[in-house]
Amino acid sequence: MDLNQILFGVYPYVALSVLAIGSVLRFDREPYTWRTGSSQLLRRKQLMTGSVLFHIGVLAIFGGHFVGLLTPVVVWDTLGVTHSAKQMLAIVAGGVAGAFALVGGLLLLHRRLMDPRVRANSSFADTAILVMLMAQLLLGLATIPISLTHRDGHEMMKFMNWAQGVFTLRPGIADLVADVHWIFKAHLTLGLTILLVFPFTRLVHMLSAPIWYLNRRGWQLVRTRRDMSVRKGPVRLDPAE
Repeated sequence: MDLNQILFGVYPYVALSVLAIGSVLRFDREPYTWRTGSSQLLRRKQLMTGSVLFHIGVLAIFGGHFVGLLTPVVVWDTLGVTHSAKQMLAIVAGGVAGAFALVGGLLLLHRRLMDPRVRANSSFADTAILVMLMAQLLLGLATIPISLTHRDGHEMMKFMNWAQGVFTLRPGIADLVADVHWIFKAHLTLGLTILLVFPFTRLVHMLSAPIWYLNRRGWQLVRTRRDMSVRKGPVRLDPAE
């Protein structure tokens, strides 16, 4: 079995299995670690700017990859979307979203590394996963010039068939991406690696949807300026007691 078969025929199933099983085990055994580890009181302005840009970009990228790769080709054909049009849409939308996420991520990484208090409040995993995400974004943006040389969408179809083949257990899926550019292969491999380490990082908060708040009864803490100190004098009891 060659390296291509291992990376794109076996590794996807290893990464997805660890993602699913690891997330369930962490939520079951270590529920109090299922959080982002907030440091929002430190350099708040930079945090907010970077966080907004990063999350907008990442959500757009995730949605684009999910829809673009896993939507069957017949659906696009039925909607009248040509492969070349889908390719250009992916390039433009992905480029803009990637730039947003990269700028926001670099702000967050700078804050985490350069501020001594934030750095002291960060774990190795916090910094490592952010570095991995930045590298993944750079690889994704680096694929744009290559994609512009394949505007007919032929290369994009390889990745669609590969991704859908992973979930349908199609044999020989690694052969579909055997001849693509090495930058695409690096992008796929690092993406699978991020899925592999996902359950062991702060990224797990992406799976949290606090829907229980919708049915929670609200309460309000009220403070008064009146003097609520105990009054002097005998205590008057209720005869009924």
